[in-house]
Amino acid sequence: MAGEGEVIACHTIEVWNEQLKAANESKKLIVIDFTAVWCPPCRFIAPVFVDMAKEFLNVVFFKIDVDELQSVAKEFKVQAMPTFVFMREGEIVDRVVGARKEDIHQTLKKHGGVVSA
Repeated sequence: MAGEGEVIACHTIEVWNEQLKAANESKKLIVIDFTAVWCPPCRFIAPVFVDMAKEFLNVVFFKIDVDELQSVAKEFKVQAMPTFVFMREGEIVDRVVGARKEDIHQTLKKHGGVVSA
């Protein structure tokens, strides 16, 4: 798994499965950004998501391109981009649809994300 404060970009199903398994075993909160290169709101929120990864070191951050990993997007029932799915130990606990910075931040806090000093 990547180091703290990083967004893990998964480009193959094998890497996704391996990284997700490690993240689930860590018992940390997981947030997955389902994105697309052609999506302007996705491009807007991407650097904000990177900043959040640096801020919430006890959370595992993933980025999935819906065009690269369509099966993963389908599995998580993603219908709009960006969609942020929040998980803990394999269970979906919340989701935020849209590039809504404050909602994403509040959802991280709600599910145990701790802002690092």
